[in-house]
Order: sequence, then C-alpha cells, then structure tokens
Amino acid sequence: MGAISTGNAEHYGWGETCDGWHLLASDDLSVIEERMPPGTAEQRHRHVKARQFFYVLEGEAMLELEDSRHRLLRGEGLHVPPGVAHQMHNASNADVRFLVVSAPKSHGDRMPAPLSEDAA
Repeated sequence: MGAISTGNAEHYGWGETCDGWHLLASDDLSVIEERMPPGTAEQRHRHVKARQFFYVLEGEAMLELEDSRHRLLRGEGLHVPPGVAHQMHNASNADVRFLVVSAPKSHGDRMPAPLSEDAA
C-alpha cells in the first residue's frame, strides 16, 4: 500500500468541466477530492443513508443546505446529515478544490431534491 494522491487515484469527470478523484473508496467510507471551475454547480440532491463532510482545500465555495447558503473558505468545512438537500456552487472567479468525506459511501444513495415551492 502506497500513498494516494490525485496523481494516482481513480479519476472521473462530472458535469461538463468538473473533476473528482477517489482517494478512498470503500462501502463504509468514501473520500473524494473534487475540483470545480468558476461558475459551476452540482445538481441539488440528498442522500438517504450517507452523511457527508465537505472541506475546502483551495478557493471559495458556496454550500447550500436546504434553504440556507454557507460560504466556505480554504480550511473550512461543513457537515451534511443524511436526508438534507444540498448543492455545492462555485460562484467565484477561481477553481475550488475540496474534499467530500461520506459514510457510508454516497454512490448509489443519491436522490434528486428539487427546490421547494417556497424557495423557487
């Protein structure tokens, strides 16, 4: 077993221009590093079982939880409990890199979470 990095981890693309690297991929724990270019956002969603922790490594992100928005700077993170609708945004003019730690893994546990009528 050797050290893992974005240089040797399994890579995947998401959205049109975003990247992810599986730093740890097991059924009970997942650690992913992601990169989002300026002006990108993930789809609003929730997880039935997985709890997640988003931690910003570089840049500035906006993490929406239900109907509140949280600005996260480098070195800051936020917990997302199971069942909570959330969406990560990069409204800045620079890339944002962050870790997403999920327990258990979130793959296969994702459900769409459209905006409520009140928030629309």
